[in-house]
Amino acid sequence: MARPGRASSERGLLPLPFSAMSDETARLLTLHSARSASVLHRPRPLVVADKAARPASLPQGLALAELHVHVGSAVDPAVMWSIAHAQGIRLPTKNYWEFVQLITVDRRRVKGFDDYLALFHWTELIQSSPEAMERSVYEIIGGAYRRHNIQRLELRFNPMKRNRGGERDLDHIIAAAIRGMERSLLEYPVHAGLILCLDKAFDYELNEIIVHKAIAHAERGVVGIDIAGPESPSFSFARYRPLFSSAREAGLGLTVHAGESGTLDAMREALRSLRPDRIGHGIKAAHDPELLAELREAGVLLEVCPTSNLHTRVVGGVDELLWVLSTLASHGVPFSINTDGPEMLGRGLRDELNWLLRRRLLGYEQVLRCNQWAYAHSFVR
Repeated sequence: MARPGRASSERGLLPLPFSAMSDETARLLTLHSARSASVLHRPRPLVVADKAARPASLPQGLALAELHVHVGSAVDPAVMWSIAHAQGIRLPTKNYWEFVQLITVDRRRVKGFDDYLALFHWTELIQSSPEAMERSVYEIIGGAYRRHNIQRLELRFNPMKRNRGGERDLDHIIAAAIRGMERSLLEYPVHAGLILCLDKAFDYELNEIIVHKAIAHAERGVVGIDIAGPESPSFSFARYRPLFSSAREAGLGLTVHAGESGTLDAMREALRSLRPDRIGHGIKAAHDPELLAELREAGVLLEVCPTSNLHTRVVGGVDELLWVLSTLASHGVPFSINTDGPEMLGRGLRDELNWLLRRRLLGYEQVLRCNQWAYAHSFVR
């Protein structure tokens, strides 16, 4: 069942034609679509960006929407440093610049997905109090508007990873995040919402509690649920069908982390068993034409995070990223562009979009369409 507000007109948001694409390039795209997943696994760069004269960057007045941002990777390191000292948290260093390195991506230290996830140890610990969560959310929303003119923003976090193993009450953590959001919305013309994350490594009963908390706070600013984290071979999306059904019936939006570090089979299972509105990352779908067709027919948006996927080595390089984006577009799959974590990765949304333009990974009109898709598929109403 589609979420309220997901009108059929959204399906009219078809991918923009690549006007500069030659007949030969179009023929190659068709050939790529027809090949098997094993052949598609060998990425081949395709020029998808318009070569016609277009602005090299987005106008600052353009209001942006971002759907995939983790609270643990979106707070300015200076603010995190201040929060840590205010709470008396013992850090492994007393040097600010060493602390910055501790919670931000450095390609010499972050060589893959697990290294990236390890950075969240300190950010989640520092944010493990109601006061820390209120300030974190407040600072993220205000900073996103001031720096990038983001006027639609969804933030996600796992409250159980911020309650110090049960020492802090979950309702207080969630309520504090809502207060921080409400304070920022009084100051800036932003529409925002919170997504509570389940964890693939948690027991079912713990994730069930998080869903119940999301439903309980749905009227105050929690707009959806997600399930994140690395996938073990024994993990099953299908097991969570009852929880996702309950959240859907309560009016919450549904998104899942799939098609990132996990398998294509797992992504297919997530799509078919949970029927999400959106999928976080989802880039592995580019290797499976049948799965791309399912996504298109279901109207499921992929929350693509280019810089994040490059740093975690989920995407092998810029050429492969170009191929992924062109494949999604040629198959009519809607996708938005996101940062995943602008402070941890050192690139905000406007910078991300302008980088895609400069590298000709997307054309100007395509970037605008991705932004339109983000607004259309937002859980914030």
